[in-house]
Amino acid sequence: MRITEIKAVPISFRVPEGKNVRLGIGRAVKRDAVLVKVFTDEGIVGWGEAHHGRCPGAIAKLIDTTMSELVVGMDPLDVSGIWAKVYKMQLSSHGMGAAAAMALSGIDIALWDIRGKAAGWPIYQLLGGADRPVKAYGGGISLGWQPPEALAEEAQSYVEQGYRALKLRVGDAVRIDIARVRAVRETVGNDVDILVDANTGYRLEDVRQVMPAFEELGVGWLEEPFPPHDYREYQLAKELGRVPLAAGENHFTRYDFTRMIEDRAVTFAQPDLSKAGGLSECAKIATLCSAWKMSFNPHTSATGINMIATIHLLASVDNPGYFEADLAHHNPFRDEVCGAPYTLDGEGCVRPKTGAGLGVDIDEEFLARHPLIEGPCYV
Repeated sequence: MRITEIKAVPISFRVPEGKNVRLGIGRAVKRDAVLVKVFTDEGIVGWGEAHHGRCPGAIAKLIDTTMSELVVGMDPLDVSGIWAKVYKMQLSSHGMGAAAAMALSGIDIALWDIRGKAAGWPIYQLLGGADRPVKAYGGGISLGWQPPEALAEEAQSYVEQGYRALKLRVGDAVRIDIARVRAVRETVGNDVDILVDANTGYRLEDVRQVMPAFEELGVGWLEEPFPPHDYREYQLAKELGRVPLAAGENHFTRYDFTRMIEDRAVTFAQPDLSKAGGLSECAKIATLCSAWKMSFNPHTSATGINMIATIHLLASVDNPGYFEADLAHHNPFRDEVCGAPYTLDGEGCVRPKTGAGLGVDIDEEFLARHPLIEGPCYV
């Protein structure tokens, strides 16, 4: 079998007024994604998702040109060989490059979809896993910066849906961050795990101020208080309290994660399959975490493709942490690209799809109705 063509499909939609969530990186005004379609000479087609990197047109162009030139003609079942070639010719020789890692991620997920379809197996089985439950937390573009009472009401609605863990957006003023977390804790009680995400918006002094309150309120982790390259800040912040730190959605490949883990400042690793190098690389990152007795808690992205692939991987590793469920009030990329990507059970868990490959069909008519919209997705 040979790869005959690779096609990037950048898509967008406007977030309706009134459903815009505000968080540390701005107010969401549209959502973007880059899907990747890989064709073979035996008629098997695979789908993946590359993160848009706030510039989906550029990521799509990179996939359609440089990445395609490297990969077309190769055996799609030789996933490790393709990854190694792209790494040698692009990532290692021309700088790691976030865009290159994102583009490779989408291709890699599509190759695993092809492998599963060729074998007639779901991806989790190819990876050595099983159809097992994976615990989920309510996150995604939701639970943002809003009055504490309104946030607590939203949080309670998700608990009533069956979620036993929720992630709140912080990174605002310290006083209001604490008030929001306190309001949610008082509303949902002590049996629900509360996680918080600062979206790189804190200074070291902010962490010093929030830590005592977050400890008191039983916060399970403080995610991305700083940008990913601020390794020293993470090391200093670890000493400011007992709430563990989480990071990784803006780290790329096992090489970034090696330093992050060896620094011993971050307790929860969160690679995004559509950013960090795809299924192949995130499986390696999960193994690296396992060697350090760390759980594996991937970040999820825009469409059902990423979410489904993430659940497959979590169902195959020996150190699964949380799956991040997207609770955005309006996200057709989650709901309509390939149908509902997951169902929450009575225990607050999700399970992988059992069909071959990713286990879903892509609605290409939906993709055609959502062409790329230029401009920023957060303002």
